[in-house]
Amino acid sequence: MTAPDLAAAATVIDLASGVVDSAARTLAAAGSLDDHQVIAYDLAHAAAAVATARGLLEYGAKGDLEGRITCAFVADAVAELVGKVFGREADWGVEAGALDATRDFLATYRAPEFLAGITDPGPRHLDADFELVQDTFRRFADEKLKPIAEHIHRTNGDIPEDIIEGLAEMGAFGLSIPAEYGGYGEGGEGEYIGMVVATEELSRGSLCAGGSLITRPEILARALMAGGTEEQKHEWLPKLATTEVMNAVAVTEPDFGSDVAGVTVSATPTEGGWLINGVKTWCTLGARADVLLLLARTDPDKSLGHRGLSMFIAPKERGDSHGFELVQKAEGGAPGGGKMEGRPIDTIGYRGMHSYELALDNWFVPAENLIGLEGGMGKGFYYQMAGFENGRLQTAARALGVMQAAYEAARQYAEDRKVFGKAVGDYQLTQAKLGRMAVIIQASRQFSYVVARLMAKGEGSAEASMIKAYVCKAAEWVTREAMQIHGGMGYAEEYDVSRYFVDARVLSIFEGADETLCLKVIARRLVADAQG
Repeated sequence: MTAPDLAAAATVIDLASGVVDSAARTLAAAGSLDDHQVIAYDLAHAAAAVATARGLLEYGAKGDLEGRITCAFVADAVAELVGKVFGREADWGVEAGALDATRDFLATYRAPEFLAGITDPGPRHLDADFELVQDTFRRFADEKLKPIAEHIHRTNGDIPEDIIEGLAEMGAFGLSIPAEYGGYGEGGEGEYIGMVVATEELSRGSLCAGGSLITRPEILARALMAGGTEEQKHEWLPKLATTEVMNAVAVTEPDFGSDVAGVTVSATPTEGGWLINGVKTWCTLGARADVLLLLARTDPDKSLGHRGLSMFIAPKERGDSHGFELVQKAEGGAPGGGKMEGRPIDTIGYRGMHSYELALDNWFVPAENLIGLEGGMGKGFYYQMAGFENGRLQTAARALGVMQAAYEAARQYAEDRKVFGKAVGDYQLTQAKLGRMAVIIQASRQFSYVVARLMAKGEGSAEASMIKAYVCKAAEWVTREAMQIHGGMGYAEEYDVSRYFVDARVLSIFEGADETLCLKVIARRLVADAQG
């Protein structure tokens, strides 16, 4: 077995980083990013892969397997960059052959026999406290989530209330809510890493009924922490932590997805509060939720863009998951008669959470539910972004769980299934595929820990976008190949791997579509840094 060479890996990463930096400078000199979207998109993904590779170097020094995983990932990431640059050197601002010096490293650590020798993703190297978190949530996922995950998917059923109650008892909904407000967050990197670990393990059991379920309070909690009054924090955060109140997020509109500044749903002042009118879409868990975190335009002057938006906590009754219509009663300051109609949106995967198009007609929200009260007027966009930034890291953790589940299923099937006289897993192609899966999973996992530590220090906004972009796209490849290893049975619903594949597909779409994230966040940041 070829020994890992971490010094060479670091050199290769430096060469790749140089190409990324050169492309950023070239784009900065070229003018509008919208006129160069293809190279900007490729640059963003290349930068994300290189950052993931660099984040793996420390892990690689912890043992032989860790070193082999690191060298294999670096070779894989740089090989993809070579493919992006070849024939388009002018776009990247480099000379032909700029990455030729990486050739021997790539040949060595992308060799089929080298990948085939990596038979598992390796240790996580978590502290004992996080190992306990992992064990606790993995046990819950194995015992409670896995047995029901396929039924929820096949029937588009509801998440059982006992699952919600069980997770609440474990404190899963209060992981990011400070202890002073009834949660379990203690601040520091432990809070962020604990969230990543728990989310991965629950997503391994079920993306919808586990990993995504516990992310529900995250955006509202972060918005409250960013702009809520003390009274609002003490009112809502303890309820979110215990699931006395569950929330959904109502931001997206039929004509405005990632382009949040264009939001048209209006909030008009009325006696004692606000009347909300308009249509929201992709409101996940909208029927089961007790409140909506709702972004609305409080200033009718659309030229203000995002500066005219405010954030509300809109209470509602629970509705039927197959569709609902609610009419407000004249109580609690509400004039009565406000309507909310929820139309379910059927999806190919990510079932059980249920997403809705919501039509609101004079829906009353009390004045005290405007986040930040008068001080929060026009700041809704910023409060939303405070939640979404952490949501990107959580989404990466969800992708990790789905990848890990798919890898485990593929490895087991490869051991059990025999074709042409021997196990599927005895063939070189299968071994190389499984090896590459293991490498991608551990690299993604370790970079998520790196990002978690950065975010705990109030940094890492760019890296949070990068980890989301890289891992969610990688999850599509891992789950596809896991399905492929199953052959015809991978296409059959009786095997969980088909669910992992369709579930993974949503990850590059929600929490910021991949193209928007790459073009409007990552590439823009790279260009800004290049301009100094």
